[in-house]
Amino acid sequence: MPPSIPPAADSRRSVALVTLGCARNEVDSEELAGRLAAGGWLLVDDAALADVAVINTCGFVQQAKKDSIDALLEASDLKGTGRTQKVVAVGCLAERYGEQLAAELPEADAVLGFDSYADMSSHLTSILDGHKPTSHVPSDRRRLLPLSPTSRQETAASVALPGHGRHDGPEMPDSAAPQDGAFADLLLQRAAPASGPRVIRARLDGRPWAPLKIASGCDRRCAFCAIPMFRGSFVSRRPSDVLAEARWLGERDVREIFLVSENSTSYGKDLGDLRLLETMLPELAKVDGIERVRVSYLQPAEIRMDLLDVMASTPGVVPYFDISFQHASEALLRRMRRFGSPQSFLELIDQVRARAPLAGIRSNVIVGFPGETQADLDELEAFLTAARLDVVGVFGYSDEDGTEAEMLDGKFDRHVIAERVDHFTTLVEELNIQRAEERIGDRVEVLVEGIDEDTDELTGRAAHQGPDVDGSTILRLPRGAEAPAVGSIIAAMVLETDGIDLIAEAG
Repeated sequence: MPPSIPPAADSRRSVALVTLGCARNEVDSEELAGRLAAGGWLLVDDAALADVAVINTCGFVQQAKKDSIDALLEASDLKGTGRTQKVVAVGCLAERYGEQLAAELPEADAVLGFDSYADMSSHLTSILDGHKPTSHVPSDRRRLLPLSPTSRQETAASVALPGHGRHDGPEMPDSAAPQDGAFADLLLQRAAPASGPRVIRARLDGRPWAPLKIASGCDRRCAFCAIPMFRGSFVSRRPSDVLAEARWLGERDVREIFLVSENSTSYGKDLGDLRLLETMLPELAKVDGIERVRVSYLQPAEIRMDLLDVMASTPGVVPYFDISFQHASEALLRRMRRFGSPQSFLELIDQVRARAPLAGIRSNVIVGFPGETQADLDELEAFLTAARLDVVGVFGYSDEDGTEAEMLDGKFDRHVIAERVDHFTTLVEELNIQRAEERIGDRVEVLVEGIDEDTDELTGRAAHQGPDVDGSTILRLPRGAEAPAVGSIIAAMVLETDGIDLIAEAG
């Protein structure tokens, strides 16, 4: 994170962006940061040292909503104790609930939707000047775009798409960064360029990896998911924009880019070419400074063998497959408005491992969906045991406003869902540990991300480990060896494991 700036260090109005939820939200926050820096705001990383705390909320499931509200309340507690004057809610929870959230959470001084992002600087200035904007009024964002994907791109130009980096504001002035010492240099390096391809983004951390959004929205109609309603229909970013932002990141010490969207396997369908991801990946892997390209969120029903071929064989594209199974029972998947079966999923996994035997494969599953039977649970358990996935996230079903599943019969009490979550969490923890142990003796390439302050050991991620939630690799150096810099990629041998984490020796 950039160092905090004490209030006396700069007289300009300051803002802190607090991000909750997924990597897609991180991209949105960095776009907001770029827009605010271009508007002359001072970016700080500590809400207590900011005039305005902007909380980029998550509205995915019940726990995420609770975490977002807690973050808003925590930021509101800072008002009157230091520099913080106002707290503003943005992001998915704000977009999804808008005026309802504002009414139930008066501690927030404003609740702004996605349509406010392009002019966020003016909104925050007005809020600091004592004006209270009209709270966002939610609507189904799918209605903003044509039903036909190939008709969307022209219309999408007039629709707010956070994280797509569209330039409709002022250029970044030279004075956008603080003028004191190292932090001035740091933020100037992170600010969007004054010339060349315009990238609306300012980096908010010093990590050697960064998420890069390739699309927004989703056209699928999973019975449990509300995301399409508040993120809208699927819209791809143009490859030229994606490549420009990748080059921008590579110039700022990013070594791994993490391609994010709600459904990466749909990329290009609204541009008239479903093979665009296959053709873009090799180009991304050639970008100066970028040594790893990682793809997230693949829909199993849409995965093409050609895509697997490119992901497994392109130098620089890591063999990492984030596949959204959600369950394994064919009958329950149909009830979820999804497709698949244990056999088809296992065949897909076999296809991946035939191309890349050391590939990392991760997924998420939902238990407690309305009508889930013991036979469904048995099928899921058998599938997970046979699949040998590297990481599995287990979620308990919760009703989401406006979804089809909210109206289904066969609902379970919360304690029943909690018991199923506990059972499958215990199961996948053991299975994932076993999978990690299978990697003992493998050679891995580790992206160095930092030094553990408690142990002085280097920490990073092997190619099969995605950011934040897929475990890490502890790197041991030969005696007397000089520690590599953060961002280096080091060859190592896996010696042992600690849970799903690997312990490897460099060399």
